[in-house]
Amino acid sequence: MEKRTFKNKVYQQLANIVKGMSNPHRLEILELLAQGRFSVAEIAEETDMSGANASQHLQVLKQAQLVSTQREGNHVYYELAGESVYKAWKSLRDLGIERVAEVERVLRQFRESRQSVETLSSSQLADKMKHEQVTIIDVRPQKEFSAGHIAGALNIPVDQLSDKIDALPEDREIVAYCRGPFCVFADDAVELLSKKGFNAKRLDEGFPEWMLDELPVEYSSN
Repeated sequence: MEKRTFKNKVYQQLANIVKGMSNPHRLEILELLAQGRFSVAEIAEETDMSGANASQHLQVLKQAQLVSTQREGNHVYYELAGESVYKAWKSLRDLGIERVAEVERVLRQFRESRQSVETLSSSQLADKMKHEQVTIIDVRPQKEFSAGHIAGALNIPVDQLSDKIDALPEDREIVAYCRGPFCVFADDAVELLSKKGFNAKRLDEGFPEWMLDELPVEYSSN
């Protein structure tokens, strides 16, 4: 194989991966699949797409070898093809926040529009956990919580928080987290908690980043 042929083949395959990710809906799907495996119907519901549209995007991701499938009965479930896929998505996201002014501006404006929402880093939360200074709530759906969560976290999906808020301690700091920095579940939770007089903050990232940093995690079958 000649040098130019070799390079063309290698770069084409890498370009196929980039092409597979080059759509906002597919990026959102990858972020969702970082939480665990989902069916087409579940992905469509979580991303506000039709089933047919979600299926088309999933096929592109599968052709780019970014997702894999597993059949159980009549259902096909999708998941990330490996941890390296999430690392690539996270690197792209972080690059966008760092280098694309519009991404940083939109994120900052959204946070500023919710003046009650304060954030803290994973290292800050880990330090508070060592000193038992905080109550952690995972506001993702129960299915995602069961697939993995921050050790010691309580699962209170954001759409159930209003009904369960009285069970939370009023004399402790509460930290809410969800899927990642672009997920708004935690922002909604902190805004509600702050209005009710709680000292609440959101984790600046999400569970996938926490796990990637090899911080304490737990799993549940409930």
